[in-house]
Amino acid sequence: MFPSKVYTERRKALLKKLSAGLILIPGNSEVPYNYQANTYHFRQDSTFSYFFGLNDPNLVGVIDIEDENEFIFGDNIDMEDIIWMGNLPSVDERAAKVGIVKTFALKELTSVIKKANSHGRKIHFLPPYRGESLLQLENLLGISKTEISKTVSIELIKAVIELRLVKDKYEITETERMLDVAYLMHTQVMKLAKPGVSEKEIAGIIEGIALSNASGVSFPIILSMNGETLHNHVHTNILQNGRLLITDAGSESELLYASDITRTIPVSGEFSPIQRNIYNIVLEANLKVLELASPNNTYLDVHIGASKVIATGLKDLGLMKGNIDDAVEAGAHALFFPHGVGHALGMDVHDLEGLGEDFIGYDESIIRSKQFGLAYLRFAKKPKPGYILTDEPGIYFIPELIDLWRSEKRYMDFINYDKVDSYKGFGGIRIEDDILITEQGCRVLGKPIPKRVEEIEDMMKF
Repeated sequence: MFPSKVYTERRKALLKKLSAGLILIPGNSEVPYNYQANTYHFRQDSTFSYFFGLNDPNLVGVIDIEDENEFIFGDNIDMEDIIWMGNLPSVDERAAKVGIVKTFALKELTSVIKKANSHGRKIHFLPPYRGESLLQLENLLGISKTEISKTVSIELIKAVIELRLVKDKYEITETERMLDVAYLMHTQVMKLAKPGVSEKEIAGIIEGIALSNASGVSFPIILSMNGETLHNHVHTNILQNGRLLITDAGSESELLYASDITRTIPVSGEFSPIQRNIYNIVLEANLKVLELASPNNTYLDVHIGASKVIATGLKDLGLMKGNIDDAVEAGAHALFFPHGVGHALGMDVHDLEGLGEDFIGYDESIIRSKQFGLAYLRFAKKPKPGYILTDEPGIYFIPELIDLWRSEKRYMDFINYDKVDSYKGFGGIRIEDDILITEQGCRVLGKPIPKRVEEIEDMMKF
């Protein structure tokens, strides 16, 4: 938990951004795994944690905007709870740690909401992403669950996004701590990856590192020789000589801050000439992001800059042709780079996307493109100092996509399909770092994780 004043100041800042009414921020409840008493690992709602700091289930935070009063609703444990889980501090004691002096039993919340509704007061709440939260809101507000999404508070959504996107010194330190864990995870992959080793074994070991040094992984581990599948969570392969292994993995702290790193390595311990050529194009694009990312450039411009590096490199290898600017504008490069160059990172690995991706990554000046590839850019607007974003260009050879585009004769002026066909079975390469936007530009967070060819090959010798 951060110092109490951090949460107090966050709630005060939120108050200033809304005009009137009640702010309702429910925490998460326990979720059954396969029967009621056997639950998943508890994970608190990020926004509740951001403003109220408590990592316990079945709590609700309420802020009265006009009166500037703050409340925690929750129930103290009983003897049965103590028998199974041990004694825990009271709700009053927990609330005091985050600067709140007024608490009520959870059953009192219904009457508070009903009274506010009867006086015509606005109830501000965020989009729920769990079924339990949806039902809770339905019961509290008297609104059908099918109508909840139509009555969420856009004013609250925008206020929360504005506050949470800018990270303070405590959040940056916490994120870098998770990058230290990511360093251990990814360098361990480099030491373990050998022909004959199973993907499952490596994935299990690095998840253990996240559990031993943090609260666990920040998302299900992506680890596969079939790196052309962007989010490949299947770990059934046995590593083979001559193949590439892509690992996209990070850790989550007890305070819910995430790291998100991708590295691609050769199973043999050395890149082949063809692998090295493609890898260095992706690395150059990764470095171009670091050159361009700043408060002065939109992340759309950063994406386009990285895309031109990729297209130029592929043209040099004979895979693309024609005018590079025209090719990128048309979207021909998306055959190889079909996703965006990065996303926001914070308490959620795709930070705040549960509140609406367009609210986070776009604004009035930048509208999401409908073009294939570019449409998947999650963050496009100008970042502000304090934003943490990912830098993750990639090149992939997806046989089904290659065959489809060739059959439809797409971008024949820009793509050399005969040459591209010879790369089927190559897989994919992605290199991802987490960067902090500064006043002048950006900096890579955390201890440097090997990403240059020579660094990776040296690490894999041990």
